[in-house]
Amino acid sequence: MVLCGLEGHDAVTGNRGASNFVLKYECVEMNAANLVMIFWVTFALVWLLTSVNTKRTEQRAPLPSRLVYGIPVCLGGYLLSNDNHLPWFRSLRLLPSNPAMDAVGLLLTAAGIALAIWARMYLGTNWSSAVSIKVGHELVRTGPYAWVRHPIYSGLLIALLGTAIERGKTIGLLAIVLFWLGFWIKSRMEERFMRNTFGQEYDAYSQATGGLIPRLRL
Repeated sequence: MVLCGLEGHDAVTGNRGASNFVLKYECVEMNAANLVMIFWVTFALVWLLTSVNTKRTEQRAPLPSRLVYGIPVCLGGYLLSNDNHLPWFRSLRLLPSNPAMDAVGLLLTAAGIALAIWARMYLGTNWSSAVSIKVGHELVRTGPYAWVRHPIYSGLLIALLGTAIERGKTIGLLAIVLFWLGFWIKSRMEERFMRNTFGQEYDAYSQATGGLIPRLRL
Protein backbone atom coordinates (compact mmCIF):
# COMPACT_ATOMS: atom_id res chain seq x y z
CA MET A 1 0.00 0.00 0.00
CA VAL A 2 1.08 3.59 -0.56
CA LEU A 3 0.85 4.36 3.16
CA CYS A 4 3.53 1.83 3.88
CA GLY A 5 5.85 3.51 1.41
CA LEU A 6 5.71 7.00 2.94
CA GLU A 7 8.53 6.14 5.37
CA GLY A 8 6.86 7.90 8.29
CA HIS A 9 6.30 11.28 6.60
CA ASP A 10 3.03 13.08 6.50
CA ALA A 11 1.68 12.77 2.96
CA VAL A 12 0.79 16.47 2.87
CA THR A 13 3.37 18.37 4.92
CA GLY A 14 6.28 15.95 5.00
CA ASN A 15 6.63 16.54 8.75
CA ARG A 16 7.56 13.79 11.19
CA GLY A 17 5.67 13.27 14.46
CA ALA A 18 2.26 11.87 15.28
CA SER A 19 1.55 11.11 11.63
CA ASN A 20 4.70 9.00 11.57
CA PHE A 21 3.10 6.52 14.01
CA VAL A 22 -0.26 6.53 12.24
CA LEU A 23 1.22 5.74 8.85
CA LYS A 24 3.41 2.93 10.17
CA TYR A 25 0.55 1.39 12.15
CA GLU A 26 -1.80 1.21 9.18
CA CYS A 27 0.76 -0.99 7.50
CA VAL A 28 1.01 -3.24 10.56
CA GLU A 29 -2.78 -3.55 10.77
CA MET A 30 -2.93 -4.78 7.19
CA ASN A 31 -0.28 -7.41 7.90
CA ALA A 32 -2.15 -8.66 11.00
CA ALA A 33 -5.32 -9.17 8.97
CA ASN A 34 -3.34 -11.04 6.32
CA LEU A 35 -1.77 -13.31 8.94
CA VAL A 36 -5.19 -14.16 10.38
CA MET A 37 -6.36 -15.07 6.89
CA ILE A 38 -3.27 -17.27 6.36
CA PHE A 39 -3.97 -19.08 9.64
CA TRP A 40 -7.54 -19.87 8.58
CA VAL A 41 -6.52 -20.92 5.06
CA THR A 42 -3.99 -23.29 6.62
CA PHE A 43 -6.71 -24.69 8.87
CA ALA A 44 -9.06 -25.18 5.91
CA LEU A 45 -6.38 -26.99 3.89
CA VAL A 46 -5.54 -29.34 6.76
CA TRP A 47 -9.24 -30.07 7.31
CA LEU A 48 -9.79 -30.74 3.62
CA LEU A 49 -6.82 -33.08 3.31
CA THR A 50 -7.59 -35.06 6.46
CA SER A 51 -11.28 -35.43 5.62
CA VAL A 52 -10.46 -37.71 2.68
CA ASN A 53 -9.46 -40.69 4.81
CA THR A 54 -12.20 -41.44 7.36
CA LYS A 55 -14.15 -44.52 8.37
CA ARG A 56 -17.46 -45.38 6.77
CA THR A 57 -20.48 -43.87 8.52
CA GLU A 58 -22.74 -46.26 10.44
CA GLN A 59 -25.19 -43.77 11.94
CA ARG A 60 -25.70 -40.06 11.27
CA ALA A 61 -27.94 -37.41 12.76
CA PRO A 62 -30.86 -36.50 10.44
CA LEU A 63 -30.74 -33.31 8.41
CA PRO A 64 -33.17 -31.30 10.60
CA SER A 65 -30.96 -31.99 13.63
CA ARG A 66 -27.85 -30.96 11.71
CA LEU A 67 -29.51 -27.69 10.73
CA VAL A 68 -30.17 -26.87 14.39
CA TYR A 69 -26.44 -26.53 15.06
CA GLY A 70 -25.36 -25.67 11.53
CA ILE A 71 -27.43 -22.50 11.16
CA PRO A 72 -25.91 -20.66 14.18
CA VAL A 73 -22.39 -21.62 13.06
CA CYS A 74 -22.99 -20.43 9.49
CA LEU A 75 -24.60 -17.20 10.68
CA GLY A 76 -21.70 -16.56 13.06
CA GLY A 77 -19.22 -17.11 10.24
CA TYR A 78 -21.12 -14.71 8.01
CA LEU A 79 -21.20 -11.96 10.63
CA LEU A 80 -17.53 -12.31 11.56
CA SER A 81 -16.30 -12.33 7.96
CA ASN A 82 -18.56 -9.50 6.78
CA ASP A 83 -18.28 -7.08 9.70
CA ASN A 84 -16.79 -4.42 7.41
CA HIS A 85 -19.71 -4.60 4.97
CA LEU A 86 -22.75 -4.63 7.26
CA PRO A 87 -24.05 -1.03 7.45
CA TRP A 88 -25.34 -1.26 11.05
CA PHE A 89 -22.05 -2.51 12.54
CA ARG A 90 -19.34 -1.29 10.17
CA SER A 91 -18.30 1.69 12.30
CA LEU A 92 -18.91 0.14 15.74
CA ARG A 93 -15.60 -0.85 17.32
CA LEU A 94 -15.51 -2.80 20.57
CA LEU A 95 -11.73 -2.74 21.04
CA PRO A 96 -9.07 -0.11 20.24
CA SER A 97 -7.14 -0.59 17.03
CA ASN A 98 -3.48 -0.91 18.03
CA PRO A 99 -0.53 -3.33 17.74
CA ALA A 100 -1.16 -4.81 21.21
CA MET A 101 -4.70 -5.91 20.30
CA ASP A 102 -3.43 -7.27 17.00
CA ALA A 103 -0.78 -9.32 18.83
CA VAL A 104 -3.34 -10.77 21.25
CA GLY A 105 -5.68 -11.60 18.38
CA LEU A 106 -2.94 -13.27 16.34
CA LEU A 107 -1.70 -15.30 19.31
CA LEU A 108 -5.18 -16.60 20.18
CA THR A 109 -6.02 -17.36 16.55
CA ALA A 110 -2.80 -19.32 16.02
CA ALA A 111 -3.07 -21.16 19.36
CA GLY A 112 -6.70 -22.09 18.82
CA ILE A 113 -6.12 -23.40 15.30
CA ALA A 114 -3.09 -25.37 16.52
CA LEU A 115 -5.23 -26.98 19.25
CA ALA A 116 -7.99 -27.87 16.77
CA ILE A 117 -5.51 -29.44 14.34
CA TRP A 118 -3.78 -31.33 17.17
CA ALA A 119 -7.14 -32.75 18.27
CA ARG A 120 -8.05 -33.62 14.68
CA MET A 121 -4.84 -35.64 14.33
CA TYR A 122 -5.69 -37.67 17.44
CA LEU A 123 -9.26 -38.26 16.32
CA GLY A 124 -7.95 -39.69 13.05
CA THR A 125 -10.37 -41.69 10.92
CA ASN A 126 -13.12 -41.44 13.56
CA TRP A 127 -13.73 -37.80 12.58
CA SER A 128 -16.83 -36.65 10.71
CA SER A 129 -18.24 -33.24 9.89
CA ALA A 130 -21.76 -34.22 10.97
CA VAL A 131 -22.82 -35.87 14.22
CA SER A 132 -22.09 -39.49 13.38
CA ILE A 133 -20.94 -42.88 14.57
CA LYS A 134 -18.42 -44.59 12.33
CA VAL A 135 -18.04 -48.30 11.58
CA GLY A 136 -15.56 -49.53 14.18
CA HIS A 137 -15.76 -46.21 16.03
CA GLU A 138 -13.14 -45.77 18.76
CA LEU A 139 -13.43 -43.74 21.94
CA VAL A 140 -10.33 -41.52 21.79
CA ARG A 141 -8.99 -40.55 25.22
CA THR A 142 -5.43 -39.53 24.42
CA GLY A 143 -3.80 -36.22 23.49
CA PRO A 144 -6.13 -33.26 24.13
CA TYR A 145 -9.00 -35.74 24.61
CA ALA A 146 -7.45 -36.71 27.93
CA TRP A 147 -8.60 -33.33 29.31
CA VAL A 148 -11.66 -32.29 27.29
CA ARG A 149 -14.22 -34.22 25.26
CA HIS A 150 -14.51 -31.63 22.48
CA PRO A 151 -11.05 -30.07 22.00
CA ILE A 152 -11.71 -29.23 18.35
CA TYR A 153 -14.55 -26.92 19.39
CA SER A 154 -12.41 -25.53 22.21
CA GLY A 155 -9.65 -24.69 19.74
CA LEU A 156 -12.02 -23.17 17.22
CA LEU A 157 -13.67 -20.96 19.84
CA ILE A 158 -10.25 -19.73 20.99
CA ALA A 159 -9.23 -19.04 17.38
CA LEU A 160 -12.52 -17.30 16.59
CA LEU A 161 -12.18 -15.15 19.70
CA GLY A 162 -8.69 -14.18 18.55
CA THR A 163 -9.97 -13.29 15.09
CA ALA A 164 -12.77 -11.20 16.61
CA ILE A 165 -10.23 -9.36 18.79
CA GLU A 166 -8.00 -8.65 15.78
CA ARG A 167 -10.97 -7.31 13.82
CA GLY A 168 -12.16 -5.34 16.85
CA LYS A 169 -15.79 -4.95 15.81
CA THR A 170 -18.76 -5.11 18.17
CA ILE A 171 -20.52 -7.62 15.95
CA GLY A 172 -17.70 -10.08 16.73
CA LEU A 173 -19.28 -10.65 20.15
CA LEU A 174 -22.55 -11.77 18.56
CA ALA A 175 -20.64 -14.01 16.15
CA ILE A 176 -18.79 -15.72 19.03
CA VAL A 177 -22.07 -16.31 20.88
CA LEU A 178 -23.55 -17.92 17.76
CA PHE A 179 -20.50 -20.14 17.28
CA TRP A 180 -20.62 -21.20 20.93
CA LEU A 181 -24.34 -21.98 20.65
CA GLY A 182 -23.84 -24.10 17.54
CA PHE A 183 -20.91 -26.01 19.02
CA TRP A 184 -22.76 -26.53 22.32
CA ILE A 185 -25.81 -27.98 20.55
CA LYS A 186 -23.63 -30.21 18.37
CA SER A 187 -21.56 -31.45 21.32
CA ARG A 188 -24.72 -32.44 23.21
CA MET A 189 -25.91 -34.44 20.20
CA GLU A 190 -22.52 -36.10 19.86
CA GLU A 191 -22.52 -37.10 23.50
CA ARG A 192 -25.92 -38.78 23.15
CA PHE A 193 -24.57 -40.77 20.21
CA MET A 194 -21.42 -41.71 22.14
CA ARG A 195 -23.36 -42.79 25.23
CA ASN A 196 -25.60 -44.98 23.11
CA THR A 197 -22.51 -46.56 21.55
CA PHE A 198 -20.09 -46.86 24.49
CA GLY A 199 -22.43 -46.84 27.50
CA GLN A 200 -20.74 -46.84 30.90
CA GLU A 201 -17.31 -46.44 29.35
CA TYR A 202 -18.32 -43.04 28.01
CA ASP A 203 -20.05 -42.12 31.28
CA ALA A 204 -16.78 -42.73 33.15
CA TYR A 205 -14.86 -40.75 30.54
CA SER A 206 -17.24 -37.78 30.75
CA GLN A 207 -16.99 -37.74 34.56
CA ALA A 208 -13.20 -37.47 34.33
CA THR A 209 -13.07 -34.75 31.68
CA GLY A 210 -14.57 -31.37 30.87
CA GLY A 211 -16.67 -30.61 27.81
CA LEU A 212 -14.86 -27.59 26.37
CA ILE A 213 -12.73 -26.60 29.39
CA PRO A 214 -10.54 -29.07 31.35
CA ARG A 215 -12.10 -30.23 34.60
CA LEU A 216 -10.20 -29.34 37.75
CA ARG A 217 -8.73 -32.41 39.39
CA LEU A 218 -8.17 -31.89 43.10
